[in-house]
Amino acid sequence: MTRSRRDFLKASAAVAAGGLVATRSASALAPSGSLIAAPGLISSDLPSADDPAIKALMQAALDVAKTGGASYADVRVAARRQQNVNTRDRIVQGVSDTDTFGLGVRTLVDGAWGFAATSRLDKDSVATATRAALEQARANRASQLRPVQLAPTPGNQVGEWKSPIETDPFNVAITDKVALLLAANESALKVKGIRNVTSSMFFLREEKSLMTSDGSFLVQTIYRTSPSMSVTAVSADFSDFQTVQSSEIAPMGLGYEWVINSKMAERAPKWAELAVQKLSAKPVEPGRYDLLLHPSNLWLTVHEVIAHPTELDRALGFEANYAGTSFIAPPAQVLGKLRIGSDLLNVVGDREQKGSLGAIGWDDEAVKPVKFDIIKNGVFVDYQTTREQATMMTDYYKSVGKPVRSYGCSYAQSWADVQFQRMPNVSMVPGKNDNTFESMIGTMDKGIAIVGDGSFSIDQQRYNGQFAGQIFYEVKGGKIVGQLKDVAYQFRTPDFWKSLKAIGGQKSYELGGAFGDAKGQPGQSNSVSHGCVPSLFQQTNIINTGRRA
Repeated sequence: MTRSRRDFLKASAAVAAGGLVATRSASALAPSGSLIAAPGLISSDLPSADDPAIKALMQAALDVAKTGGASYADVRVAARRQQNVNTRDRIVQGVSDTDTFGLGVRTLVDGAWGFAATSRLDKDSVATATRAALEQARANRASQLRPVQLAPTPGNQVGEWKSPIETDPFNVAITDKVALLLAANESALKVKGIRNVTSSMFFLREEKSLMTSDGSFLVQTIYRTSPSMSVTAVSADFSDFQTVQSSEIAPMGLGYEWVINSKMAERAPKWAELAVQKLSAKPVEPGRYDLLLHPSNLWLTVHEVIAHPTELDRALGFEANYAGTSFIAPPAQVLGKLRIGSDLLNVVGDREQKGSLGAIGWDDEAVKPVKFDIIKNGVFVDYQTTREQATMMTDYYKSVGKPVRSYGCSYAQSWADVQFQRMPNVSMVPGKNDNTFESMIGTMDKGIAIVGDGSFSIDQQRYNGQFAGQIFYEVKGGKIVGQLKDVAYQFRTPDFWKSLKAIGGQKSYELGGAFGDAKGQPGQSNSVSHGCVPSLFQQTNIINTGRRA
């Protein structure tokens, strides 16, 4: 008989007396040390506040932390399941389905952090991990320049939150998923000139509980879903090939309904035809052009040159992995003073937007996130913060009449990793107009319009950038006259956004995003969405990226 996780935990309520909740031999551990759960250990049942074993284990960790001298501690228990289904042309390339389950504990001792984790969920192992976190905190204090101070957050919070899904993707049969992908591939392969098609689905479900020494106990179930496709056309003489990816289908914090609503089989012929047309597209002539960017392209630019540079740890030089620090620094000289764009540019951070990858009920410090301004009328006004980082901004917040509070940007990729500052959804605010991508093309005399994201390059402070895309349209006299290829746009970040001369309205707003936002050392991945509207930039530098004989 297969037992659910809820049944397993309830049967183990003796943990309060030191009983076993879940143990695995070394052979059951993944190379990273994370637990690969046995079949039946994790089910679609959600953790809840009435799971006595979970709460007892977490409380036991907090008791050890307090006894050991921690002024604050938090404990996370998480069950994380991921599934990938991959196809190529008319075959299945692979299916993977993995689970991890464990506990992480963070302690604050004499103003310094310590962290440890374990996949052996019995009372003794949890106590051992907590003592290791305490020892690490004491060791860290010896080399720390200033003690950690935490911005206030409400204590004694008890609640549950779940992503707004309609269909749990893990309840859908693999055969149905494969059939959908192969049907989409077949639809693209019918277009003359198409040589290869790949398609995939990725799903994540994370069930996690957080308990803090402030008295909070929070349970969340987070889902993320990403269908994708790549279509490659090859010329008749095999001298050229061009690929179009389904960039217009963004990953979302939704369930299997997002796969169905993406209509991959219906849209595949369009992507295939665009790839074939790209073979005969003329190479772009380098120069300066008015540039119209579709949200499916612009989200990545926002991510790299606005979202990352406004992470406070990068601005302060505490974080430099994955493309360096930030040009938006030092804080005292740029906050409320640095003009990054034209008056049309307004950017907000949030982890509330329904269906977004960054949507949560609380962050990994029990902070309920709020929407906040990052850029207001082109001027930089605030960074992304955690509870620790918010206290570093006390003087500025008091000067502008803001409360000293975290924006809910603390996150860890799994129970085995320590939480730290990660970006929320960082999004453009739409204009108060009815502009769309199509209507804005009608306003262009001579320019280029780009749909879909592509390769990019940035410098170590994200001040200089070069971005490509998927489809490049030549625009003349307010009309698209054909495709171009080998296009990339180059800029210095403030100059680029200052050249913004028109943006789309609310009905043209779209979410883009990524699962693999990397940061930290050791690196961790974060999932984040970026809302954008079509945006028109004046006289942007365009280069030709093709090889010339």
